[in-house]
Amino acid sequence: MTARVVADGLVLRAWEPADVPAMVELFDDPDVAYWTPLKSPFDLAVATEYVENARQAKDRLQLAITTDGVQPLGEVMLNLTTGSLGYAIGPAHRGQRLGARALKLLTAYAHETAGLPRVILEIEPDNAASSAVAQAAGYRLTDLPPEQVVDKGRELTLFTWEHLAW
Repeated sequence: MTARVVADGLVLRAWEPADVPAMVELFDDPDVAYWTPLKSPFDLAVATEYVENARQAKDRLQLAITTDGVQPLGEVMLNLTTGSLGYAIGPAHRGQRLGARALKLLTAYAHETAGLPRVILEIEPDNAASSAVAQAAGYRLTDLPPEQVVDKGRELTLFTWEHLAW
């Protein structure tokens, strides 16, 4: 499934095969490996497979975050079945509010275009950067019990943040 969302100085667009080298630079990073479910190392083969899977997905949107419609700076993702969102910003592009801006855009898309009344983020309590992005994008921490999962051999405690349609 593809979408293109343009606002707030950003262009969110589908991943393309030409993005593979840039994806390695963005996602083959210790912080991305630690905080996200993306494979590590994130090399050319992984990036190629990732683009193909994203292009074939029917139940999720995986969009490159760009400012010009061309050069990817990160990714924002929406699972259309669960209403779960995620994001990752390449290390060279952090500190520019790209995550919060992209999250706001895809949240609005989720509510207005996809018709989802509630969208969520699942964030570890010690991921201060992600919690700050969630707050900046208008999400609130719920009082749901945390979910315990194992990802890449690491035990995670995930707290749920939500954004409700107006």
